[in-house]
Amino acid sequence: MVELKVQIDSEAQTAAFAAKLAAQLHGGLVLFLQGPLGAGKTTFSRGLIQSLGHSGKVKSPTYTLVEPYDLLGLQVYHFDLYRLHDAEELEFMGIRDYFNADSLCLIEWPERGFGCLPEPDLTLAFSLDATSRHLVITAHNAHVQTLLTALTDNEKN
Repeated sequence: MVELKVQIDSEAQTAAFAAKLAAQLHGGLVLFLQGPLGAGKTTFSRGLIQSLGHSGKVKSPTYTLVEPYDLLGLQVYHFDLYRLHDAEELEFMGIRDYFNADSLCLIEWPERGFGCLPEPDLTLAFSLDATSRHLVITAHNAHVQTLLTALTDNEKN
């Protein structure tokens, strides 16, 4: 399993790192974004979606559960499950239809959808302390391990 640890000290750095990761991503991937409120999950999602070509506002789907973005042949779905009361609600909204080879799914608060979500390709664990924010990205299969290794090599250069 490949892990990448990153310290992020500002929203601008969060968006810049999201853009670097976005350059490595493609359809068919599922990203879990975990961490406490205010740790940077939505800021990261906004930076990633905008770097993929969305020029409008990226709003948090806290109340709608999902916001779709059609970006140059890639369908991006940004989920925020924070207000989800029961994971079974995802089945009623047709959650399985969102996960396909042409879609990139970003899921904030994935633990609230346990049992109804596919396994992630990447887990992004956000944390914060008194002075900075931290991000640990874990690859869960060989394909994204290669992707994460390339990103790690880019970070070193």
